[in-house]
Amino acid sequence: MPRVLVTGAAQGLGAEISRELVALGYEVVVHGRDAARAEVALAAAPGALAAVTGRLDSLASTRLLAEDAKGRGPYDVVVHNAALGPEQDRPIATEDGLERMLQVNVVAPYLLSALLPVPRRIVVIGSDAAAGGRPTVDLEPPRPWDGNRVYADSKLLVTMLAFELAARHTDRQINVVHPGWVRTRMGGPLAALPVQDGADTPVWMVTSDEAIARRGGQYVHRRRAEPAPPAAHDAALRAALVERLAAVTGEHLH
Repeated sequence: MPRVLVTGAAQGLGAEISRELVALGYEVVVHGRDAARAEVALAAAPGALAAVTGRLDSLASTRLLAEDAKGRGPYDVVVHNAALGPEQDRPIATEDGLERMLQVNVVAPYLLSALLPVPRRIVVIGSDAAAGGRPTVDLEPPRPWDGNRVYADSKLLVTMLAFELAARHTDRQINVVHPGWVRTRMGGPLAALPVQDGADTPVWMVTSDEAIARRGGQYVHRRRAEPAPPAAHDAALRAALVERLAAVTGEHLH
């Protein structure tokens, strides 16, 4: 069966996506930021093949995660789910001198994409908050701090990254899914959708042979392609983002 790596699999959407893929017979490798969270991820998806660990707010730890993941691969699909939400109330600098939310939500998926072989399919979990994001390709947060704005910016930037990967690998199915407002720890208890609804389209994009799932460079919601934020289609902006991410990480995309 196909093998899938799911980041951020200890709770919420990542746990539900992993659980459903295991139930469908997929070989699922789950990810947690440390050994304890990896055990939680394994418990959340009984039958998962293995767990890998690594903090995404550290370049060194993300590199170790990539090496760990390679040892469990190769992968037919990678689901980039791990992300920080907008509730952060101030900028937090990481050991690499980057803003933490931007590092986890944008830099880490880039670094993993640069270090892992490009799989047949990539599903990036985005957010409709990207529609209000700014293409801050310099990765500098706003002053004064606004967690909602930084989150929106980060989701726009990771959408741009996914579209750049899709443009470079037109033979692969590399897409963004925005699941809607889902009742997870990030979404909160008042969110409109149960976690199963939020996981439906990502799981479908991993498993389906329908036409939409066999194309790349799409912005998908409820199993339908929707217009992506304009910056995702701007090749010059995407190039500037990739140049900045390469400078930050020292790695280049395939």
